[in-house]
Amino acid sequence: MAKITVKKLTESTFEVTVEAQATTTHTVTVDPGYAARLTDGRAPVERLVSRSFDFLLEREPNTSILRRFDLPVIGHYFPEYERAIKNMLA
Repeated sequence: MAKITVKKLTESTFEVTVEAQATTTHTVTVDPGYAARLTDGRAPVERLVSRSFDFLLEREPNTSILRRFDLPVIGHYFPEYERAIKNMLA
């Protein structure tokens, strides 16, 4: 199982390290309004980002995850993302 570490760089930018068979580092940006919509204000953005990587890792290896992206991009590749992440955070 992969180890996910989320480090807050700025209010909307996070560095995510995924330690699996290979270790990868990703820079993720999250618009505060988008985060509020997905979490209903009940979870910190770091948890949203971490759980989003759990979601991604269920579908692809960490070496296939984009190295830099805005969180809503996940929904372009996986249309079920927003519904699934809301359930994962509940």
